[in-house]
Amino acid sequence: MPAPIASPEILAFAAGFPLALLHAAATLLILTAGAALYALLTPHREIALIREGNTAAAISFGGVLAGLALPLAAAMTASASLLEIIMWGAPTVVVQLLVFRLVDLLLKGLPERIQHGEMAAAALLAGAKLASAVVLAAAVAG
Repeated sequence: MPAPIASPEILAFAAGFPLALLHAAATLLILTAGAALYALLTPHREIALIREGNTAAAISFGGVLAGLALPLAAAMTASASLLEIIMWGAPTVVVQLLVFRLVDLLLKGLPERIQHGEMAAAALLAGAKLASAVVLAAAVAG
C-alpha cells in the first residue's frame, strides 16, 4: 500500500490547489474591479445608500454582484489558463456592465425609486440583471 503522502490523489491536489487559488483570485479581482466600475457608473451612489441603510440599494447592488459573478464563473470554468480567464473574464464584465446600463435605461425611473427605498423597483432591477447574467454565462460556457 502506498504511503498516503505519495497517493495520486494527494499529489494531484498538491499540484492543482495552488492553481485553483490563483484562478479564483484572478476572477475575484476582476469581479471587484467590475463592481467598483459599476458603482462609479450608476447615476445614484448605491454604496452610500447601503451605508445609510437603504435596503433597496443593497438588493440592487447584490443583483449586480451576482450578475457579474455568474458570467465570470462560466468564464473560469471554460478556461484552461490564467490568461484565458482574463481574456474571457474582462470582456464579460464589460458586456455585463453595458447590459446593466441598458436595463437601467429601459426601466426608466428605477434608480430614483431605489434611492427612495422602493423594494419592488430593486427586486425588478436585480431580477433583470440576474436574467441577463444567466444568458451571458450560458453564452460564455458554450
